[in-house]
Amino acid sequence: MNKYESVIIINPNLEEAVIKSTIKRFEDLINTDGKLESINELGNKKLAYEIKKNKEGYYVVYNFEAKPELIAELERNYRIADEVIKFIVVRKDEE
Repeated sequence: MNKYESVIIINPNLEEAVIKSTIKRFEDLINTDGKLESINELGNKKLAYEIKKNKEGYYVVYNFEAKPELIAELERNYRIADEVIKFIVVRKDEE
């Protein structure tokens, strides 16, 4: 299994309960085929440029281990989730 880091930006105009359920949904998805190491909720931050008419976003960072097949499924779910306005998944080098 490889180590990955995923950063998602959630629409900040959503209710807190919706944001928490979105974070939990992706946490559960990662744990189905991988092993979540940590979740770091950075909260609302100003964006460098507007994304979907938002000047701010709710940042969440996931650190996890997974097989490469899970990444395609995770990115597919990020794309179809209306709450997620931007995302990135990167593989971390072994140290």
